[in-house]
Amino acid sequence: MLQRRHLLAAPTLLLARPARAADWPDRPLAMIVAFAPGGGTDAAARTIARFLERDLGQPVVVNNRPGAGGEIGFGELARAKPDGLTIGFINTPHIVTLPIERRTRFRLEDFTPIANIVDDPGAFYVLTDSPYRSLADLIAAARARPETISYGSTGIGSDDHLAVLAFERQAGIRLLHIPYAGSAQVKQALIGKTIELASMNVAEGVQESRQGLLRMLAQMGERRTEVAPEIPTFREAGFDVVEGSMRGLAAPAGLPPAVLQRLSLAVDRVVQDPEFQMSAIQQALPLRFLGPEAYLAELTALRARYQALWSTHPWRE
Repeated sequence: MLQRRHLLAAPTLLLARPARAADWPDRPLAMIVAFAPGGGTDAAARTIARFLERDLGQPVVVNNRPGAGGEIGFGELARAKPDGLTIGFINTPHIVTLPIERRTRFRLEDFTPIANIVDDPGAFYVLTDSPYRSLADLIAAARARPETISYGSTGIGSDDHLAVLAFERQAGIRLLHIPYAGSAQVKQALIGKTIELASMNVAEGVQESRQGLLRMLAQMGERRTEVAPEIPTFREAGFDVVEGSMRGLAAPAGLPPAVLQRLSLAVDRVVQDPEFQMSAIQQALPLRFLGPEAYLAELTALRARYQALWSTHPWRE
């Protein structure tokens, strides 16, 4: 009898969900960004927020919560009420590497992936007046001055950091790591000559490269990116370094399916909007839309990859 009552009740619940979702959202949304203002994640978040407002009919307020390599912002998102009114940008590999390297207040299962939006390969940047004009120049200098050439990243376990560690292993060199709260701070440190090398994503320095302020030595995609097709890959230089950062939206675990569908469709429509695509081109943001299921599958596969890497080459400093 209990099973029969459950089966009879189920259609009522299913019918009730669309009615509630039809009125959603009835209040402004908060979008948590786990990195400092001015970086690539922040720029992408503010752009997508502006377009989502049109689709959802409510303001989308970006709240920056930087610190601890993204852990502060990700933890706040994981603990939020799963009503769809608090969403956030999640970045790879931070979202899966942080719980691997230390005890955190979140894990991947604490989130409902909504949609991936950007897939931005990593790159090495120097100032245009730097003596390093290629990876070979950098390697020669690092061998002559071990652990003295400083580089900035967005934190321990970030894609920027893991890329340098892989490059160091393959090139047989050691650099001096200085972590920052976001790519904007890394770029400022490079321009201010606090560091000699910046490991950050292509989109985070390509504008300054085009303006002649920075030089991109190489980029970490499997193939040359359309954003900077003239820049060779690390593989072309003989180093199997493929890294980057996927940036997408997620909500706390337990998000109602109807709200998830509404949000994912809204993001899909935004990504297909010609005006948004033009804005992405202007910001050099490489777009890669993934719906909830494909996004979760990609994140799960990445976690397995980095877990295997941690078992052989832990990146704790």
